[in-house]
Amino acid sequence: MSSHPTPFLSFTRDEWAALRANTPMTLDEKDVEAIRGINVALSMDEVEHIYLPLSRLLNLYVRASQSLFSVTDTFLGKPTTAVPYVIGIAGSVAVGKSTIARVLQALLSRWPDHPKVDLVTTDGFLWPNAVLEERGLMQRKGFPESYDRRRLLQFVVDLKSGRSPVEAPVYSHNAYDIVPGETRVVEDPDIVIIEGLNVLQGGGFGSYVSDYFDFSIYVDADPAHIEEWYVQRFLTFRDTAFRDPTNYFHRYASLSDQEARAEATRIWNEINRPNLEQNIAPTKERATLILHKSRDHSVDQVYLRRR
Repeated sequence: MSSHPTPFLSFTRDEWAALRANTPMTLDEKDVEAIRGINVALSMDEVEHIYLPLSRLLNLYVRASQSLFSVTDTFLGKPTTAVPYVIGIAGSVAVGKSTIARVLQALLSRWPDHPKVDLVTTDGFLWPNAVLEERGLMQRKGFPESYDRRRLLQFVVDLKSGRSPVEAPVYSHNAYDIVPGETRVVEDPDIVIIEGLNVLQGGGFGSYVSDYFDFSIYVDADPAHIEEWYVQRFLTFRDTAFRDPTNYFHRYASLSDQEARAEATRIWNEINRPNLEQNIAPTKERATLILHKSRDHSVDQVYLRRR
């Protein structure tokens, strides 16, 4: 973060951890083990120091938002339709967004004021591979134009309009494609977490998904570290998921370490790094909160937007 005047308050890891106050720890080691992602070294210590204080902050925001609804009810003299509190989580491929989303879902659902917390990833809003092939976009999967942005926007608008249930398409990482005809139903949620590469995009004309977020988080790290994590994750997948003959990337299962590293580095340099530089990183300062990770995946700095 720049040394120039900034709209963000900056916290070291220890300063942020102190803001946990007396918030009780509601996850145990088994919970954290279930939440851990591929190659993400999520520890109980990380949950206590970073995500517990964050869940406390979010709980305060959600309660304040719920109070505003009651003010509106009083003003109108009748109850308004309750709408969920929507949290966006953005950041590069392999930076650990999905794990953070799952941690927050688990922690927030244990607060008494908002027990129903849904998590939706924007992968489901990618165009099907057939459409991407037709448009020459298979090598730009994950770039903004590879998503059905109108459908994603409508999904979030429906959420914030109090519609229920709403449906989101489903993506299969194994098939590397949308699952035809399958949807994920979101019904009467208190909170919805929407996680994806480009969810903080804005600017230009018209509405953007980010316009409807109540709170947004950007997961940040040195691009060289993210590349390392991406390559390591690719090697792990080669030894696990890619071994399944039905996996879209099964052809990579037989690569040697050297070949796998070279292929992962090529994919990073041709697709993921340009997407990070051109589309994802420029949205960082639109976030309400930035979590900066060090090389070992632990958060070493937190930036909170002054409200």
